[in-house]
Amino acid sequence: MNTSQTFRPARTLAGRIIVSFVAGFTAVSSHVADWSTSHVFNPAWPPHAKFHNGQTLAFAIAACLFCLWFTWRRSGEPRTNATAAITLASLYWITQATAILYPGTAFFDPSFDDPRLYVLGLPIQVVLEIIALLLLGIAARLWLSPQDRSHN
Repeated sequence: MNTSQTFRPARTLAGRIIVSFVAGFTAVSSHVADWSTSHVFNPAWPPHAKFHNGQTLAFAIAACLFCLWFTWRRSGEPRTNATAAITLASLYWITQATAILYPGTAFFDPSFDDPRLYVLGLPIQVVLEIIALLLLGIAARLWLSPQDRSHN
């Protein structure tokens, strides 16, 4: 393998840890947020809306598991594993960020809209999207950056 294709073990490990954290946070936080009266147990939600909420929650778990598999597996091409893991970890947040673009959507149902759910004027979901995607950008930089030639 030539020097430009090798990766720093410490940086790679740091990137993997960040990606694993974001993936785990995604799977857990989505359930913590939605396993509540505002979503899963909301009597005003029709069954089909709850079905799609369940679909989203199941997607978060599936994306997390596949992300962790690509993050820590020893086989395969390292760069492909890293790209797959980072992509899987980001999908939930990208789809959540774009969900507001669909007709009739809102960050909160009116009965659950609360000033405490905003940070610096942004809905908490947007803040979490920004943080998760920034962390994944840092992880990508750490994990995918080739080793400097001066460190050989």
